[in-house]
Amino acid sequence: MSAGNHGDSAGVIAHPPVLYLGALLIGLGADWLLALPPLPYLPGGAGLYAGIVLGVLGLGLLFTAAFRFIKAGTNIPTHLPSTALVTDGLYRYSRNPIYLGLTLVYLGLVAGLASLGALVVLLPLLATMQIGVIHREERYLERRFGDDYRAYKQRVRRWL
Repeated sequence: MSAGNHGDSAGVIAHPPVLYLGALLIGLGADWLLALPPLPYLPGGAGLYAGIVLGVLGLGLLFTAAFRFIKAGTNIPTHLPSTALVTDGLYRYSRNPIYLGLTLVYLGLVAGLASLGALVVLLPLLATMQIGVIHREERYLERRFGDDYRAYKQRVRRWL
């Protein structure tokens, strides 16, 4: 059963954390199977440090954004119905701060692991997120919240 077969939900193709983890595993598998060279590190292990910084920033965004959903009393998982439109906090600046956070964590892992394969898989991952998750969520939220969501879309960018 896909992530979207649950009645009142966005009908996304898969849960976003699963998509990110799957892409990472595919990228790491490509590194191993194709014997891809590691991404070149900056001097002094800067790739590892950059990875840690990106990962911490991403987790901070992810948890701060998720807390706004919890505070509003709405569901976070994409297969459950949205019960409130969250437009405050980080959602004043991005309609998708959780996905932005997941992307930063992913980039942190790419940098820290020096994975060329995972870096290459990032573009198809973002395209999948855009088409299979975000567009579907936006259509669902327009049906669910109508003009309030359309006005929010006009005020706030999708990513940044």
